[in-house]
Amino acid sequence: MTSQPPPRPAAKSYDGEGIVVGFDAHRCLHAAECVRGLPTVFDVGRRPWVQPDNAPADEVAEVIHRCPSGALQYHRTDGMPDEVPDVPTHVSLHADGVLHLRGDLEVATPYGPRHETRVMLCGCGATANTPYCDHSGPCAGHG
Repeated sequence: MTSQPPPRPAAKSYDGEGIVVGFDAHRCLHAAECVRGLPTVFDVGRRPWVQPDNAPADEVAEVIHRCPSGALQYHRTDGMPDEVPDVPTHVSLHADGVLHLRGDLEVATPYGPRHETRVMLCGCGATANTPYCDHSGPCAGHG
């Protein structure tokens, strides 16, 4: 009998005018692109920490696209397109062993395949969030 991992909690979502922002805390590696890019929208000292109505939807989407882990995602509700994957797909191996990928990706997970545009995958195999890096292995000192 094969043991299945327990289902992960769904990402939180924050509704704004023209955009819905999704956040998966299990994927966040604290690159801080969001808080540096739009502190009026992304403020970890405030609850809720994401307030998409504090900036135009285009600016929110542009800053989310900077998130290397894909922890932040967005869905446009104003008729504008959702995130378009980078072309060509870009893969880079960082010194800490983390694989950074951007493009039109299908990632095999314990819960089935997921369509992604930005991910940071574990290169050391010590993650508790397979296949995504969570800095719990040798890469933890590099985060």
